[in-house]
Amino acid sequence: MGAVSTELAHTPGSLRRAVLLMTASTVLFGLMAVCIRLASSQLHAFEIAFFRNLFGFVFTLPLLVKHGPGLLRTNKLPLYFFRCCIGIVSMLSGFWAIAHLPLAQAIAISYSTPIFVTIGAVIFLGEVVRARRWSAVVVGFIGVIVLMHPGTGDFRMASLVAVLAAVMSATAAINIKFLSRTEPADAIVVWTTMLWVPLSFLPALFVWEMPVGITWLWIVLAGFLGTTAHMCWTRALGLADASLLTPISFGQVIVVGVLGWLLFDESVTGWTVAGAAIIFASNGYIAHREARLARRAVTDPDINPETQQL
Repeated sequence: MGAVSTELAHTPGSLRRAVLLMTASTVLFGLMAVCIRLASSQLHAFEIAFFRNLFGFVFTLPLLVKHGPGLLRTNKLPLYFFRCCIGIVSMLSGFWAIAHLPLAQAIAISYSTPIFVTIGAVIFLGEVVRARRWSAVVVGFIGVIVLMHPGTGDFRMASLVAVLAAVMSATAAINIKFLSRTEPADAIVVWTTMLWVPLSFLPALFVWEMPVGITWLWIVLAGFLGTTAHMCWTRALGLADASLLTPISFGQVIVVGVLGWLLFDESVTGWTVAGAAIIFASNGYIAHREARLARRAVTDPDINPETQQL
């Protein structure tokens, strides 16, 4: 998870709004995962991803109405395309994992993304990460291993697909760091969703089956919930530090755990609870350090946050 803006106005009103927006995104993302699982009873995960993007793009059209066609002006189209290709691999893997793993386990593994973002930031952005944050990364990897619980009767190969989704999501996040330097947030949302539609249509063709009955409701809802949740998430991070909001976002594991138990008779194992708790602690520390270093850079311009002792 990248550091948020270092010029946040931490007023009580903005903090309350950020908490409400992040809580809303957490619940909406959890409900989207449930819709994906419900739709998977008839459709392949690749086709569900296409419809999620198709209807998600429809729900981004109000942004174009608000900002006008000028929102789409960019000289970064190759970077957008590269980001979307990576994002599609992440989405297809993530949706497949949701369809084949217990919901709480699939979502908990997806929260390992910030761990891979930290590694990617060192490799691709030249960021300096020192002992404390590397320790948090190692702890996070331990959490991922616990979630996968290899060597036991509960190990599933699908968990490796969930890890692939997290790695690809981290790579896309690194790409967004480049885009966000010059591109408006709403432009990134619209361009990404628009490019995802044709990119996800190609793999969907190989497993195509026309949706019937209530499946239409699940795929339309997946698009609406996903787009709305993403908008709430980006706006929340624009109002408060990631270190404050990360614990709230991790509540998605609780949301899908409860709904998985109620709707699909899934039990949350001790492995899942332990692994999720370890990843939560790792993510919380990484977000806290990034926010703290960002604040230092504002209060003392002579401090370079990338070279501080982490």
